[in-house]
Amino acid sequence: MPTSWDSVPLTSDIGPVEARVLDLIDPQALVELTQALVRAPGQNPPGEEAASAAVLAAACRDRGLEVEISEVAPGRPNVSATLPAGAGGSGGAGGAGGGLLLLGHTDVVPPGEGWSADPYEGGLRDGRLYGRGTADMKGGLAACVVALDALRRSGVSLSGPVELAALVDEEETGLGIHHYMTADRSAFRGCVVAEPTDLQTIVAARGAAYVEVAVHGVAAHSGRPDDGRNAIYGAARVIEELRRWHGELAARAHPLVGPPTWSVGLVDGGQGTSTVPAHAHLSVDRRLLPGEDAEQVLADVHERLGQLGLADDGLTFEVWMPMSMPGFETPADHPFVAATDRALQESGGPGLELAGWTAACDGGFLARDAGVPTLVLGPGSVNDQAHRPDESVAVEDLLIAARTYALLALRLLT
Repeated sequence: MPTSWDSVPLTSDIGPVEARVLDLIDPQALVELTQALVRAPGQNPPGEEAASAAVLAAACRDRGLEVEISEVAPGRPNVSATLPAGAGGSGGAGGAGGGLLLLGHTDVVPPGEGWSADPYEGGLRDGRLYGRGTADMKGGLAACVVALDALRRSGVSLSGPVELAALVDEEETGLGIHHYMTADRSAFRGCVVAEPTDLQTIVAARGAAYVEVAVHGVAAHSGRPDDGRNAIYGAARVIEELRRWHGELAARAHPLVGPPTWSVGLVDGGQGTSTVPAHAHLSVDRRLLPGEDAEQVLADVHERLGQLGLADDGLTFEVWMPMSMPGFETPADHPFVAATDRALQESGGPGLELAGWTAACDGGFLARDAGVPTLVLGPGSVNDQAHRPDESVAVEDLLIAARTYALLALRLLT
């Protein structure tokens, strides 16, 4: 391996036991596991996580971790890998002080067009790994596994378990996190979501909701359009109203994550040029502020669209929300934030300030429904790499992330 990957400096604050654990983190293992995960596509849609989950589970078993597979839907398994409390992973599965959760997902978005190489190649060039999911977020999963392995091999006694939960369907409707949250998760002392953040500690993130709008009219021959009720015209009024609403929301900007937003992503309607369209459908993305209630947003949509006067033109509409993911905010002065950010900086992190994230992630459910202090921190860039052609992650980022997760576990649980 190029020596530059091994020369990422640690600070002088690292103790001898901590240094011994961090020395067990092997960049070659990070590269190989990330490549193996990338080469086992988990495209979603349609929901093909099984191969990625199998590679991840096997890697965890090979490293002596306790692995549990939960079938969320046919061919769609959640993977939980746990280093139990005790010396070197021996001892009980509990711990009076609770444990640490590392959270991630095994699905990736479809590769799309514009790649200069096979999107599932996992190629290594100039210190970077390339392929769909390298940044979002199979590199983060690999860093978690290698960190857990270093803790296990070190023989250090932990007061509580460290769990990696790698869930399905994060990119779409959240089947994995909803299944995971059916159990009580409140015992965790903290949760780190290993999504790509440019190795910046993220203390707040927006949530997301998908809103579907169907407009119904009356079909007629286009030679006599006034005999019908044009659903596409109604949908156009809905789109324009959402655009205005988006502009109004700019005044509600959160200091870390920005304002809530509306974005119309898909429009469909009609059956042919010579027929007045009886149906039109919109798929809309609504980004939520930390603490914002998705059900209230849905109620507000009903009220706002009801004021457009569609009924006066013989049109009706339906609105529903197939997915919602809460945002979250962890106080910047929380001890878990301080411990995580310190571990990052002493592992060679870039020294960035605490920040917010405009993306959404499964961590919001841990924060809202289990009251677990939650952060996002991982290798790669959500803005510059995720969901793009030629997605990549720096091996150096993987190394720093793995060190951070291991060092945080040591300081939180010893």
